Amino acid sequence: MGFNQGITRRAAVAALASGLAVASIPAFAQSNAAPIRIGMGIALSGGLAAFGKSALLAMQLWAEDVNAKGGLLGRKVELVYYDDQSTPATVPGIYAKLIDVDKVDLVVSGYATNQIVAAMPTVMQKKKVFMTLFGLAANDKFKYGRYFQMQPNGPDAQAEFSKGFIQAALSMDPKPKTIAIVGGDAEFPAIATAGARDNAKAAGLKVVYDRTYPPNTIEFASVVRAIKASNPDVVFVASYPPDSAGMVRAVREVGLDVKMFGGGMIGLQSAALKSQLGAALNGVVAYDLYAPEPTMKFPGVEDFLVRYRKEAEKQGVDPLGFYIAPLAYAELQILGQAVEATKSLDDAKLADYIHQTSFNTIGGEIKFQDRGEWAEPRILWVQYQGIVGNDLGQFKEAGKQVIIYPDKFKSGNLKYPFGALARPAP
Repeated sequence: MGFNQGITRRAAVAALASGLAVASIPAFAQSNAAPIRIGMGIALSGGLAAFGKSALLAMQLWAEDVNAKGGLLGRKVELVYYDDQSTPATVPGIYAKLIDVDKVDLVVSGYATNQIVAAMPTVMQKKKVFMTLFGLAANDKFKYGRYFQMQPNGPDAQAEFSKGFIQAALSMDPKPKTIAIVGGDAEFPAIATAGARDNAKAAGLKVVYDRTYPPNTIEFASVVRAIKASNPDVVFVASYPPDSAGMVRAVREVGLDVKMFGGGMIGLQSAALKSQLGAALNGVVAYDLYAPEPTMKFPGVEDFLVRYRKEAEKQGVDPLGFYIAPLAYAELQILGQAVEATKSLDDAKLADYIHQTSFNTIGGEIKFQDRGEWAEPRILWVQYQGIVGNDLGQFKEAGKQVIIYPDKFKSGNLKYPFGALARPAP
Protein backbone atom coordinates (compact mmCIF):
# COMPACT_ATOMS: atom_id res chain seq x y z
CA MET A 1 0.00 0.00 0.00
CA GLY A 2 1.15 3.54 -0.57
CA PHE A 3 0.21 6.92 0.77
CA ASN A 4 0.86 10.25 -0.89
CA GLN A 5 1.98 12.41 1.98
CA GLY A 6 2.32 15.38 -0.35
CA ILE A 7 4.35 18.50 0.26
CA THR A 8 2.14 19.95 2.92
CA ARG A 9 4.19 18.91 5.93
CA ARG A 10 7.36 20.23 4.33
CA ALA A 11 5.59 23.42 3.37
CA ALA A 12 4.35 23.95 6.92
CA VAL A 13 7.76 23.35 8.49
CA ALA A 14 9.46 25.63 6.00
CA ALA A 15 6.92 28.37 6.61
CA LEU A 16 7.30 28.23 10.40
CA ALA A 17 11.09 28.19 10.15
CA SER A 18 11.08 31.32 8.02
CA GLY A 19 8.74 33.18 10.34
CA LEU A 20 5.86 33.39 7.92
CA ALA A 21 2.42 34.00 9.36
CA VAL A 22 0.40 30.91 10.25
CA ALA A 23 -2.21 32.15 7.80
CA SER A 24 0.15 31.27 4.92
CA ILE A 25 0.10 27.57 5.88
CA PRO A 26 -2.48 25.43 4.03
CA ALA A 27 -5.79 25.51 5.86
CA PHE A 28 -5.76 21.81 6.75
CA ALA A 29 -2.44 22.29 8.59
CA GLN A 30 -4.33 24.42 11.13
CA SER A 31 -7.14 21.94 11.75
CA ASN A 32 -7.51 18.45 13.12
CA ALA A 33 -9.79 17.35 10.30
CA ALA A 34 -9.03 13.89 8.95
CA PRO A 35 -7.60 13.78 5.46
CA ILE A 36 -9.80 12.98 2.47
CA ARG A 37 -8.57 9.61 1.27
CA ILE A 38 -8.86 8.52 -2.37
CA GLY A 39 -8.31 4.80 -2.92
CA MET A 40 -7.37 2.76 -5.97
CA GLY A 41 -5.83 -0.45 -7.20
CA ILE A 42 -3.24 0.27 -9.85
CA ALA A 43 -0.70 -1.72 -11.88
CA LEU A 44 2.76 -1.14 -10.41
CA SER A 45 4.11 -4.50 -11.61
CA GLY A 46 3.33 -6.79 -14.54
CA GLY A 47 2.52 -5.97 -18.15
CA LEU A 48 0.54 -2.77 -17.45
CA ALA A 49 2.99 -1.32 -14.93
CA ALA A 50 4.46 1.31 -17.27
CA PHE A 51 1.05 2.95 -17.61
CA GLY A 52 0.06 2.36 -13.99
CA LYS A 53 3.20 4.06 -12.66
CA SER A 54 2.74 6.96 -15.05
CA ALA A 55 -0.88 7.43 -13.96
CA LEU A 56 0.05 7.26 -10.27
CA LEU A 57 2.75 9.91 -10.68
CA ALA A 58 0.25 12.23 -12.39
CA MET A 59 -2.24 11.71 -9.55
CA GLN A 60 0.46 12.38 -6.97
CA LEU A 61 1.27 15.65 -8.71
CA TRP A 62 -2.42 16.57 -8.55
CA ALA A 63 -2.52 15.77 -4.83
CA GLU A 64 0.55 17.94 -4.25
CA ASP A 65 -1.02 20.80 -6.18
CA VAL A 66 -4.31 20.53 -4.29
CA ASN A 67 -2.63 20.24 -0.89
CA ALA A 68 -0.41 23.24 -1.63
CA LYS A 69 -3.63 25.25 -2.09
CA GLY A 70 -5.24 24.02 1.13
CA GLY A 71 -6.62 20.62 0.17
CA LEU A 72 -10.29 19.86 -0.50
CA LEU A 73 -12.94 21.25 1.85
CA GLY A 74 -10.03 22.46 3.98
CA ARG A 75 -8.78 18.87 4.43
CA LYS A 76 -5.57 17.32 3.23
CA VAL A 77 -5.83 14.81 0.36
CA GLU A 78 -4.16 11.41 0.58
CA LEU A 79 -3.94 8.73 -2.08
CA VAL A 80 -4.24 5.13 -0.87
CA TYR A 81 -3.20 2.55 -3.44
CA TYR A 82 -2.36 -1.12 -3.86
CA ASP A 83 -0.50 -2.87 -6.69
CA ASP A 84 -3.00 -4.93 -8.71
CA GLN A 85 -0.03 -6.66 -10.41
CA SER A 86 -1.72 -6.15 -13.80
CA THR A 87 -3.98 -9.04 -12.82
CA PRO A 88 -7.77 -8.54 -12.78
CA ALA A 89 -8.18 -11.36 -10.23
CA THR A 90 -6.53 -9.19 -7.55
CA VAL A 91 -8.86 -6.23 -8.10
CA PRO A 92 -12.09 -7.23 -6.25
CA GLY A 93 -10.19 -7.87 -3.02
CA ILE A 94 -8.34 -4.57 -3.30
CA TYR A 95 -11.55 -2.54 -3.58
CA ALA A 96 -13.23 -4.48 -0.79
CA LYS A 97 -10.28 -3.63 1.48
CA LEU A 98 -10.18 0.01 0.38
CA ILE A 99 -13.87 0.51 1.15
CA ASP A 100 -14.49 -1.81 4.12
CA VAL A 101 -11.14 -1.80 5.94
CA ASP A 102 -9.31 1.36 4.92
CA LYS A 103 -12.56 3.34 4.88
CA VAL A 104 -11.45 5.58 2.01
CA ASP A 105 -13.77 8.45 1.16
CA LEU A 106 -13.60 8.10 -2.63
CA VAL A 107 -12.42 5.48 -5.10
CA VAL A 108 -11.00 5.71 -8.62
CA SER A 109 -9.85 2.91 -10.89
CA GLY A 110 -6.43 1.79 -11.97
CA TYR A 111 -5.54 1.49 -15.63
CA ALA A 112 -7.25 -0.71 -18.19
CA THR A 113 -10.62 -2.18 -19.09
CA ASN A 114 -9.99 -5.58 -17.52
CA GLN A 115 -9.21 -4.04 -14.13
CA ILE A 116 -12.22 -1.70 -14.27
CA VAL A 117 -14.63 -4.50 -15.12
CA ALA A 118 -13.22 -6.57 -12.24
CA ALA A 119 -13.81 -3.72 -9.76
CA MET A 120 -17.31 -2.81 -10.89
CA PRO A 121 -19.39 -5.31 -8.84
CA THR A 122 -17.72 -4.27 -5.57
CA VAL A 123 -17.94 -0.55 -6.32
CA MET A 124 -21.58 -0.84 -7.40
CA GLN A 125 -22.51 -2.81 -4.29
CA LYS A 126 -21.09 0.03 -2.14
CA LYS A 127 -22.75 2.68 -4.36
CA LYS A 128 -19.52 4.63 -4.79
CA VAL A 129 -18.82 7.18 -7.51
CA PHE A 130 -16.29 5.48 -9.81
CA MET A 131 -13.98 7.65 -11.89
CA THR A 132 -12.14 5.23 -14.17
CA LEU A 133 -9.04 5.32 -16.27
CA PHE A 134 -9.42 4.06 -19.82
CA GLY A 135 -12.20 1.51 -19.84
CA LEU A 136 -13.43 0.62 -23.30
CA ALA A 137 -17.24 0.30 -23.12
CA ALA A 138 -16.78 -1.16 -19.62
CA ASN A 139 -20.12 0.24 -18.40
CA ASP A 140 -22.19 -0.94 -21.37
CA LYS A 141 -23.23 -4.11 -19.60
CA PHE A 142 -23.35 -2.70 -16.04
CA LYS A 143 -25.16 0.58 -16.83
CA TYR A 144 -24.01 2.00 -13.50
CA GLY A 145 -25.16 5.59 -13.00
CA ARG A 146 -22.16 6.65 -10.91
CA TYR A 147 -19.55 5.51 -13.45
CA PHE A 148 -17.39 8.00 -15.36
CA GLN A 149 -14.36 7.19 -17.46
CA MET A 150 -11.53 9.21 -18.97
CA GLN A 151 -10.89 7.58 -22.34
CA PRO A 152 -12.50 9.89 -24.92
CA ASN A 153 -14.46 7.20 -26.73
CA GLY A 154 -17.73 9.09 -27.00
CA PRO A 155 -21.28 7.84 -26.30
CA ASP A 156 -20.96 4.65 -28.40
CA ALA A 157 -17.54 3.51 -27.24
CA GLN A 158 -17.44 0.16 -29.01
CA ALA A 159 -18.21 1.68 -32.39
CA GLU A 160 -16.25 4.91 -31.93
CA PHE A 161 -12.97 3.30 -30.92
CA SER A 162 -12.11 1.90 -34.38
CA LYS A 163 -14.16 4.39 -36.43
CA GLY A 164 -11.21 6.69 -37.12
CA PHE A 165 -8.99 3.79 -38.21
CA ILE A 166 -11.54 2.66 -40.79
CA GLN A 167 -12.16 6.24 -41.95
CA ALA A 168 -8.41 6.74 -42.43
CA ALA A 169 -8.25 3.51 -44.44
CA LEU A 170 -11.03 4.74 -46.72
CA SER A 171 -9.00 7.89 -47.49
CA MET A 172 -6.55 5.78 -49.54
CA ASP A 173 -6.78 5.83 -53.34
CA PRO A 174 -7.76 3.32 -54.55
CA LYS A 175 -9.93 2.46 -51.57
CA PRO A 176 -9.15 -0.83 -49.77
CA LYS A 177 -11.49 -3.77 -50.28
CA THR A 178 -10.42 -6.27 -47.61
CA ILE A 179 -9.43 -6.27 -43.94
CA ALA A 180 -7.91 -8.67 -41.41
CA ILE A 181 -9.00 -8.32 -37.77
CA VAL A 182 -6.99 -9.91 -34.95
CA GLY A 183 -6.81 -9.53 -31.17
CA GLY A 184 -5.95 -11.23 -27.91
CA ASP A 185 -8.54 -13.30 -26.06
CA ALA A 186 -9.33 -10.69 -23.37
CA GLU A 187 -11.94 -8.04 -22.53
CA PHE A 188 -10.47 -5.02 -24.31
CA PRO A 189 -9.49 -6.78 -27.58
CA ALA A 190 -12.92 -8.46 -27.71
CA ILE A 191 -14.72 -5.11 -27.52
CA ALA A 192 -12.30 -3.36 -29.89
CA THR A 193 -12.46 -6.07 -32.56
CA ALA A 194 -16.25 -6.26 -32.32
CA GLY A 195 -16.43 -2.55 -33.09
CA ALA A 196 -13.91 -2.90 -35.92
CA ARG A 197 -15.98 -5.73 -37.40
CA ASP A 198 -19.11 -3.53 -37.42
CA ASN A 199 -17.28 -0.51 -38.83
CA ALA A 200 -15.63 -2.61 -41.55
CA LYS A 201 -18.98 -4.03 -42.58
CA ALA A 202 -20.56 -0.56 -42.71
CA ALA A 203 -17.66 0.63 -44.88
CA GLY A 204 -18.07 -2.28 -47.31
CA LEU A 205 -14.78 -3.95 -46.40
CA LYS A 206 -14.67 -7.74 -46.71
CA VAL A 207 -13.24 -9.42 -43.62
CA VAL A 208 -10.78 -12.04 -44.89
CA TYR A 209 -9.21 -12.93 -41.52
CA ASP A 210 -10.90 -12.74 -38.10
CA ARG A 211 -9.15 -14.57 -35.26
CA THR A 212 -8.10 -14.28 -31.64
CA TYR A 213 -4.92 -15.59 -30.05
CA PRO A 214 -4.43 -16.88 -26.46
CA PRO A 215 -3.59 -14.24 -23.78
CA ASN A 216 -0.11 -15.62 -23.05
CA THR A 217 1.05 -15.80 -26.67
CA ILE A 218 4.73 -14.87 -27.06
CA GLU A 219 5.35 -15.96 -30.65
CA PHE A 220 3.51 -13.82 -33.19
CA ALA A 221 5.26 -14.68 -36.46
CA SER A 222 2.85 -17.56 -37.04
CA VAL A 223 -0.11 -15.20 -36.46
CA VAL A 224 1.30 -12.69 -38.96
CA ARG A 225 2.02 -15.43 -41.54
CA ALA A 226 -1.62 -16.55 -41.31
CA ILE A 227 -2.75 -12.95 -41.83
CA LYS A 228 -0.37 -12.58 -44.79
CA ALA A 229 -1.81 -15.72 -46.38
CA SER A 230 -5.26 -14.10 -46.37
CA ASN A 231 -3.84 -11.19 -48.44
CA PRO A 232 -5.75 -8.29 -46.81
CA ASP A 233 -5.44 -4.64 -47.83
CA VAL A 234 -5.74 -3.47 -44.21
CA VAL A 235 -4.89 -5.10 -40.84
CA PHE A 236 -6.57 -4.04 -37.56
CA VAL A 237 -4.99 -5.31 -34.34
CA ALA A 238 -6.34 -5.01 -30.77
CA SER A 239 -3.65 -5.91 -28.25
CA TYR A 240 -2.11 -5.23 -24.85
CA PRO A 241 1.54 -4.06 -24.50
CA PRO A 242 3.53 -7.31 -24.73
CA ASP A 243 1.41 -8.44 -27.69
CA SER A 244 1.70 -5.07 -29.45
CA ALA A 245 5.49 -5.23 -29.37
CA GLY A 246 5.40 -8.84 -30.54
CA MET A 247 3.10 -8.01 -33.44
CA VAL A 248 5.24 -5.10 -34.69
CA ARG A 249 8.40 -7.20 -34.56
CA ALA A 250 6.67 -10.13 -36.28
CA VAL A 251 5.32 -7.89 -39.05
CA ARG A 252 8.88 -6.74 -39.83
CA GLU A 253 10.23 -10.29 -39.58
CA VAL A 254 7.63 -11.80 -41.87
CA GLY A 255 7.53 -8.82 -44.27
CA LEU A 256 3.82 -8.06 -44.18
CA ASP A 257 3.20 -6.08 -47.38
CA VAL A 258 -0.22 -4.47 -46.87
CA LYS A 259 -1.58 -0.97 -47.52
CA MET A 260 -2.27 -0.08 -43.87
CA PHE A 261 -1.37 -1.75 -40.57
CA GLY A 262 -2.14 -0.87 -36.95
CA GLY A 263 -5.12 -0.57 -34.65
CA GLY A 264 -5.81 -0.44 -30.94
CA MET A 265 -2.30 -1.48 -30.03
CA ILE A 266 -1.88 -0.63 -26.37
CA GLY A 267 1.70 0.00 -25.34
CA LEU A 268 2.94 1.77 -28.44
CA GLN A 269 2.07 5.00 -26.62
CA SER A 270 4.66 4.30 -23.91
CA ALA A 271 8.25 5.49 -23.91
CA ALA A 272 9.43 1.94 -23.24
CA LEU A 273 8.02 0.47 -26.45
CA LYS A 274 8.79 3.58 -28.50
CA SER A 275 12.47 3.30 -27.61
CA GLN A 276 12.50 -0.49 -28.07
CA LEU A 277 10.80 -0.50 -31.46
CA GLY A 278 12.16 2.80 -32.84
CA ALA A 279 12.14 2.91 -36.63
CA ALA A 280 10.16 -0.34 -36.76
CA LEU A 281 7.15 1.84 -35.92
CA ASN A 282 7.31 3.74 -39.21
CA GLY A 283 3.98 3.50 -41.00
CA VAL A 284 2.09 1.94 -38.08
CA VAL A 285 -1.29 3.61 -37.47
CA ALA A 286 -2.14 3.49 -33.77
CA TYR A 287 -4.81 4.83 -31.49
CA ASP A 288 -3.63 7.48 -29.05
CA LEU A 289 -4.94 10.17 -26.72
CA TYR A 290 -2.29 12.86 -26.92
CA ALA A 291 0.52 13.69 -29.33
CA PRO A 292 2.91 16.66 -29.27
CA GLU A 293 1.36 18.14 -32.38
CA PRO A 294 0.45 21.85 -32.71
CA THR A 295 -3.25 20.92 -32.74
CA MET A 296 -3.19 19.61 -29.14
CA LYS A 297 -2.15 22.62 -27.05
CA PHE A 298 -4.65 22.53 -24.16
CA PRO A 299 -4.16 25.13 -21.39
CA GLY A 300 -1.85 23.80 -18.69
CA VAL A 301 -0.85 20.53 -20.35
CA GLU A 302 2.64 21.59 -21.41
CA ASP A 303 3.48 22.98 -17.96
CA PHE A 304 2.21 19.74 -16.44
CA LEU A 305 4.39 17.64 -18.77
CA VAL A 306 7.48 19.63 -17.77
CA ARG A 307 6.81 18.92 -14.08
CA TYR A 308 5.84 15.32 -14.77
CA ARG A 309 9.04 14.59 -16.70
CA LYS A 310 11.21 16.06 -13.97
CA GLU A 311 9.71 13.63 -11.44
CA ALA A 312 9.46 10.75 -13.91
CA GLU A 313 13.20 10.88 -14.49
CA LYS A 314 13.84 10.58 -10.73
CA GLN A 315 11.39 7.69 -10.32
CA GLY A 316 12.21 5.78 -13.50
CA VAL A 317 8.65 6.22 -14.79
CA ASP A 318 7.60 6.67 -18.45
CA PRO A 319 9.67 9.77 -19.33
CA LEU A 320 7.34 11.06 -22.07
CA GLY A 321 4.01 11.07 -20.22
CA PHE A 322 1.86 11.63 -23.29
CA TYR A 323 -0.56 8.75 -23.12
CA ILE A 324 -2.09 8.42 -19.70
CA ALA A 325 -0.60 11.12 -17.45
CA PRO A 326 -2.57 14.20 -18.63
CA LEU A 327 -5.92 12.40 -18.37
CA ALA A 328 -5.01 10.78 -15.03
CA TYR A 329 -4.37 14.28 -13.66
CA ALA A 330 -7.59 15.51 -15.30
CA GLU A 331 -9.54 12.64 -13.71
CA LEU A 332 -8.73 13.92 -10.23
CA GLN A 333 -9.23 17.53 -11.33
CA ILE A 334 -12.83 16.56 -12.12
CA LEU A 335 -13.32 14.71 -8.85
CA GLY A 336 -11.79 17.58 -6.89
CA GLN A 337 -13.89 20.19 -8.65
CA ALA A 338 -17.02 18.16 -7.89
CA VAL A 339 -16.11 17.87 -4.18
CA GLU A 340 -15.51 21.60 -3.88
CA ALA A 341 -18.64 22.55 -5.84
CA THR A 342 -20.96 20.27 -3.87
CA LYS A 343 -19.03 20.82 -0.60
CA SER A 344 -19.62 17.14 -0.02
CA LEU A 345 -18.18 13.63 -0.24
CA ASP A 346 -21.66 12.17 -0.72
CA ASP A 347 -21.49 9.84 -3.70
CA ALA A 348 -25.00 10.61 -4.92
CA LYS A 349 -24.41 14.37 -4.88
CA LEU A 350 -21.04 13.98 -6.59
CA ALA A 351 -22.47 11.76 -9.34
CA ASP A 352 -25.32 14.19 -10.03
CA TYR A 353 -22.91 17.11 -10.25
CA ILE A 354 -20.48 15.30 -12.56
CA HIS A 355 -23.33 14.28 -14.87
CA GLN A 356 -24.52 17.88 -15.16
CA THR A 357 -21.22 19.74 -15.49
CA SER A 358 -18.66 20.51 -18.18
CA PHE A 359 -15.15 20.47 -16.68
CA ASN A 360 -12.08 22.45 -17.78
CA THR A 361 -8.97 20.30 -17.34
CA ILE A 362 -5.45 20.00 -18.70
CA GLY A 363 -6.91 17.36 -21.04
CA GLY A 364 -9.31 19.89 -22.50
CA GLU A 365 -13.00 20.46 -21.82
CA ILE A 366 -14.73 17.26 -20.68
CA LYS A 367 -18.43 16.50 -20.30
CA PHE A 368 -19.96 13.08 -19.71
CA GLN A 369 -23.12 11.53 -21.14
CA ASP A 370 -25.57 9.32 -19.23
CA ARG A 371 -23.43 6.11 -19.22
CA GLY A 372 -20.36 8.02 -18.09
CA GLU A 373 -18.60 8.14 -21.46
CA TRP A 374 -17.39 11.43 -22.94
CA ALA A 375 -20.25 13.30 -24.59
CA GLU A 376 -17.93 14.19 -27.50
CA PRO A 377 -15.48 11.53 -28.78
CA ARG A 378 -11.81 12.41 -29.21
CA ILE A 379 -9.96 9.20 -30.05
CA LEU A 380 -6.83 10.10 -32.01
CA TRP A 381 -5.32 7.99 -34.77
CA VAL A 382 -1.67 8.75 -35.30
CA GLN A 383 0.79 7.42 -37.85
CA TYR A 384 4.45 7.07 -36.98
CA GLN A 385 6.45 8.89 -39.65
CA GLY A 386 10.13 9.68 -40.09
CA ILE A 387 11.36 7.73 -37.06
CA VAL A 388 15.14 7.24 -37.18
CA GLY A 389 16.86 4.75 -34.91
CA ASN A 390 15.72 4.38 -31.31
CA ASP A 391 16.38 7.82 -29.81
CA LEU A 392 13.50 8.63 -27.45
CA GLY A 393 13.98 12.39 -27.76
CA GLN A 394 12.58 12.42 -31.30
CA PHE A 395 9.15 11.42 -29.99
CA LYS A 396 8.88 14.77 -28.18
CA GLU A 397 8.99 16.50 -31.58
CA ALA A 398 6.00 17.37 -33.74
CA GLY A 399 5.74 15.41 -36.99
CA LYS A 400 6.74 12.00 -35.63
CA GLN A 401 3.27 10.91 -34.43
CA VAL A 402 1.16 12.62 -37.06
CA ILE A 403 -2.54 12.88 -36.23
CA ILE A 404 -4.52 11.63 -39.23
CA TYR A 405 -7.96 11.52 -37.49
CA PRO A 406 -10.17 13.27 -36.41
CA ASP A 407 -10.17 16.33 -38.66
CA LYS A 408 -10.47 18.70 -35.64
CA PHE A 409 -6.97 17.70 -34.46
CA LYS A 410 -5.49 16.47 -37.79
CA SER A 411 -1.85 17.48 -38.27
CA GLY A 412 -0.91 15.55 -41.44
CA ASN A 413 -1.96 12.94 -43.99
CA LEU A 414 -1.84 9.15 -44.00
CA LYS A 415 1.15 7.76 -45.91
CA TYR A 416 0.81 4.39 -47.66
CA PRO A 417 1.33 1.60 -48.56
CA PHE A 418 2.57 0.31 -45.21
CA GLY A 419 4.89 -2.24 -46.82
CA ALA A 420 6.92 0.48 -48.58
CA LEU A 421 7.13 2.63 -45.43
CA ALA A 422 8.42 -0.35 -43.49
CA ARG A 423 11.35 -0.94 -45.82
CA PRO A 424 14.59 0.96 -45.12
CA ALA A 425 15.56 3.67 -47.62
CA PRO A 426 17.97 2.45 -50.37
